[in-house]
Amino acid sequence: MDWTLLRLFPPLRATWARTGTQAMVPITGANAKRVLFGAIDLRTAHRIVLIRRHAGQADAQAFLSELRRRYRRAGQIWVLADRASAHTAPQTLAVAAQLRIRFLWLPKQAPELSSMDQLWRELKRLTAANRQAESIDALADDAAEWLLTLTPQQARRKAGMTSKRFWLKSLLRASERKSLRERLGSLAAAA
Repeated sequence: MDWTLLRLFPPLRATWARTGTQAMVPITGANAKRVLFGAIDLRTAHRIVLIRRHAGQADAQAFLSELRRRYRRAGQIWVLADRASAHTAPQTLAVAAQLRIRFLWLPKQAPELSSMDQLWRELKRLTAANRQAESIDALADDAAEWLLTLTPQQARRKAGMTSKRFWLKSLLRASERKSLRERLGSLAAAA
């Protein structure tokens, strides 16, 4: 789980321009913002995105409620998260406990450990860099659509989950083995 800030002013990245000319990135005078909260299921690569105006406690709590709504049948939900103040606020932790959501805290200043951080980086590069959207709402909608329409394999790759050095690879393998055992058990029970 993580959130990212989208601004109407585009992030500037390296780009091509004719030799001797400056690349132009036209912008308006209003730098509106939206916040995307997102999560990726490490086992299935299913993604959830919630667009908000702010990244405060109420917004983090709204995302936790959305997460529970989407995983209604799940028992305890374990969420990897950074220690952003909106995540660690006592009210947010109380809402999480009420929703049967437990946090596993990532180390500070370690975005390379967050699969969502990797997706946000790629999202900004492909949907927002070097060009201004028609409106902040259009940018947020396009960004959410981009993230949600990735295939599971694309999402895993862009999130760094297919890397040989992915730090949760052994957890994923154990989860896959458990899922396979559950499916085989279901098939045996049906037979």
